[in-house]
Amino acid sequence: MKRSADAMTEPAKPVFLTKAERERLALERRQAAVSDQRRTALDLLQSLPRTPPPPPPSGAPPSGSNSAPRDSSNSHRDSSDRDRDRDRERRRDDDSRRDRDRDRDRDRDRDDSSRRDRDRDRRDRDRDRERERERDRDRERGDRGDRERDRLEKMAEREREREKELDAIKEQYLGSKKPKKRVIKPSEKFRFSFDWENTEDTSRDMNALYQSPHEARLLFGRGFLAGIDRREQKKAAAVHEKETRAELRRKAGVEDRPEDDVVDKKKAAAAEMYDAFDMRVDRHWSEKALEEMTERDWRIFREDFNISYKGSRIPRPMRKWSESKLGTELLRAIDKVGYEKPSPIQMAAIPLGLQQRDVIGIAETGSGKTAAFVLPMLSYITRLPPISEENEAEGPYAVVMAPTRELAQQIEEETVKFATYLGIKVVSIVGGQSIEEQGFKIRQGCEIVIATPGRLLDCLERRYAVLNQCNYVVLDEADRMIDMGFEPQVVGVLDAMPSSNLKPENEDEELDEKRIYRTTYMFSATMPPAVERLARKYLRNPVVVTIGTAGKTTDLITQNVIMVKGSEKMPRLQKILTDLGDKTAIVFCNTKKTADMRAKDLDKAGFRVTTLHGGKSQDQREISLDGFRNRRFNVLVATDVAGRGIDIPDVAHVINYEMPSSIDTYTHRIGRTGRAGKKGVATSFLTLENTDIFFDLKQMLIQSSSPVPPELARHEASKFKPGSIPDRPPRRNDTVFANH
Repeated sequence: MKRSADAMTEPAKPVFLTKAERERLALERRQAAVSDQRRTALDLLQSLPRTPPPPPPSGAPPSGSNSAPRDSSNSHRDSSDRDRDRDRERRRDDDSRRDRDRDRDRDRDRDDSSRRDRDRDRRDRDRDRERERERDRDRERGDRGDRERDRLEKMAEREREREKELDAIKEQYLGSKKPKKRVIKPSEKFRFSFDWENTEDTSRDMNALYQSPHEARLLFGRGFLAGIDRREQKKAAAVHEKETRAELRRKAGVEDRPEDDVVDKKKAAAAEMYDAFDMRVDRHWSEKALEEMTERDWRIFREDFNISYKGSRIPRPMRKWSESKLGTELLRAIDKVGYEKPSPIQMAAIPLGLQQRDVIGIAETGSGKTAAFVLPMLSYITRLPPISEENEAEGPYAVVMAPTRELAQQIEEETVKFATYLGIKVVSIVGGQSIEEQGFKIRQGCEIVIATPGRLLDCLERRYAVLNQCNYVVLDEADRMIDMGFEPQVVGVLDAMPSSNLKPENEDEELDEKRIYRTTYMFSATMPPAVERLARKYLRNPVVVTIGTAGKTTDLITQNVIMVKGSEKMPRLQKILTDLGDKTAIVFCNTKKTADMRAKDLDKAGFRVTTLHGGKSQDQREISLDGFRNRRFNVLVATDVAGRGIDIPDVAHVINYEMPSSIDTYTHRIGRTGRAGKKGVATSFLTLENTDIFFDLKQMLIQSSSPVPPELARHEASKFKPGSIPDRPPRRNDTVFANH
């Protein structure tokens, strides 16, 4: 009973109906409403009084005279009643139809409102669900941040423990450095000091600056160039100037004049104005015309391309080919060859060459040095009379010397690209070919001779060639020529030229414009002392142009140094070459024998390999180089013959199978890749036998931000330059021998 009473007192729980049930209930309610309306209309009709029939017309005969007219009047009344009933029924049907339409519209409105309520409820539910999901994401993000924070704290704790262990090990082996306790004498302890200590500030009470200390203003200068509001500065300066002038007048006892007030007002108004000149931001040099370039723009230009000069009266570098002073034919030839914009060494060296200044160019390997001296040389030759039967016996106008045959032939190809458009003849004189044929070509007349020093000196001594009118000399890869022992031959060639056309040693002395002076170019990637000695003797007031750092490789080369044993080199080499696929690679060895042996091993392993070294004839060397350039071979095993100046396009990898003995040779070897703006990789196999290069190699890897192998970094030879004595005290376990 108690449960039933509770059930009776509890409010009825809402019953949720389906859509079909709601439609059925609405239809039943509509039918009930229609039936009620019909019933009400019928009751209303029945309650209305019946109207009497209308009287017969006056002209009609009386009713009793004849029965036929009465029957006709009755039938007429019945038909009118039927028509009235029909009209009433029609009006009732129209009313019921209108009621049904009204009910239908009301139900439709009710359904629309219920649908809107359902949509609103669904949007609210979606919004709540999205908020809940966002809260879950925030909670998960916070948990992830907490986990990351915990992980970093654990790593930091682990690092601190490792440092403590290292400190303990150092203390165990090296001993701890305990600071000695200074014993204070009683006389010092109780002595009264009349001197001020360094920490005491004695100016606070007497210096006016300490009475009103300046407080830092937060966000001062925000949004202004260099944090300085020039307009506020001008306002403050105008006020300060006005106050100072008034103070001076007051001290001098001079009264204010109306003109002074006008001047003060003008200055205050000028300070209020927005001065666009003070607020301007200058454009970059690349957006300016040549006439708009300022000294600051030229400095930024040199810094952008890492160009530095050393010398006097240096002309401006050229920014693009159209701004150079080269001839129209030469510019047309440059355009046909496809040189879009000059490289940094060309920007700096070509204007100097056009002024016939002596130049020492120090640039990274693969930086376009060849065109930097070829274009000024061709411009110089175009101003001279063409070679004819009258002057062909006097020799060429210009001589280019290179250390190797391959480099000389490469310079010849580069020069011929431009010389053909100008009608200038170029002859190459290198070893390995018939000297009689080469002498015959020179005697036929040519403007430019490109040669190796030994063969050119041989031609001069045999009287196949003379240099009576040669006033333009280029020494390409001069340091390599000196290293290979060609210094006597280079000196012999330079001495064979007329010395009367040397420029005066005093740079302030005026040059005769009608005379033609000797112009000497020296290009190299490094500058050893022997080359500097040669430059001091034969160059007059040269301008030293440095692109980047002397002896530095380009940043486009990724350097990898691997510390290996001698037996591990060949398997590693085969793995690197296999990973390269069809890309080209150069493998450098130190001796001809090693190069032939490695080429034979790689050929057995299935690689398309060729060799290049000094033991091959000139024809064999040219066949090897042409096959490598044409991708008939994808691996070139070479000695240092291929390490200087040879430009083989798209060399993807350079491998130092044997490390050279000097860092300069290493620089030139890896410079065979990463040329003409393309990226390259250089891998070097390092063994414990190469300790002579450890120090320089480590410094180069650090400068180029390349990884240094831990074995190289820890090795004793990498910490001190070869030949220097390490300045350190002997360690605890070192054996020290004393002379008695």
